[in-house]
Amino acid sequence: MKKQNIPNKLQVWIDARQKYHLSHAQIQMARELGLNPRHFGKLANQHQETWKAPLPQFIEALYSKQFGRTAPDKVVSIEESSKELERKKVARQQRKQQPPESPQESMTDPLQAEPD
Repeated sequence: MKKQNIPNKLQVWIDARQKYHLSHAQIQMARELGLNPRHFGKLANQHQETWKAPLPQFIEALYSKQFGRTAPDKVVSIEESSKELERKKVARQQRKQQPPESPQESMTDPLQAEPD
């Protein structure tokens, strides 16, 4: 099976999901909120700073406050979104390689039309 090439901007989210034991839904919530996965270490410091909430509950609380719902409507993992991006990229490349079909080619040339 071919190993999937995941862009670096998505790979940091996968690393954060594994490092901080987050679910796919929590990662998607964090992405929609615009959080930076490189700064999760500051947010996930509830052992030394006991007043902080654990990172998963913090993300869920921010999401419910911002969007008024507890979870995204459709949860898509990073790997699935990476596959979708790759599929769109291949389709775009194939469209660009095909010669453009102009509407004038399908019409007959008026100069070459038969005189009446």
